[in-house]
Amino acid sequence: MSDRPTGTAADYWRANVRLLLKLLVVWFVVSYLCGILLVDVLNAFSIGGYPLGYFFAQQGSIYVFLFLIFFYAWRMNKLDREFGVAEKE
Repeated sequence: MSDRPTGTAADYWRANVRLLLKLLVVWFVVSYLCGILLVDVLNAFSIGGYPLGYFFAQQGSIYVFLFLIFFYAWRMNKLDREFGVAEKE
């Protein structure tokens, strides 16, 4: 992989916004749909003795949010290298 930028600032921003929108959709689905609207459907299943809807509302969404943070950091580092704006190591 070369150190040359592969796109313009507009392309970089577009890729950043596209990533953010995808992650926000996941965040919405996990927190709002799984934790609030679909709780009755999810409560038919259980994890560790707790109903799945309760688990998503209390613990599962936190795990997903932590994953989203680490995924975003990893993916943005990759985008930074791709567009030639990465910090020097």
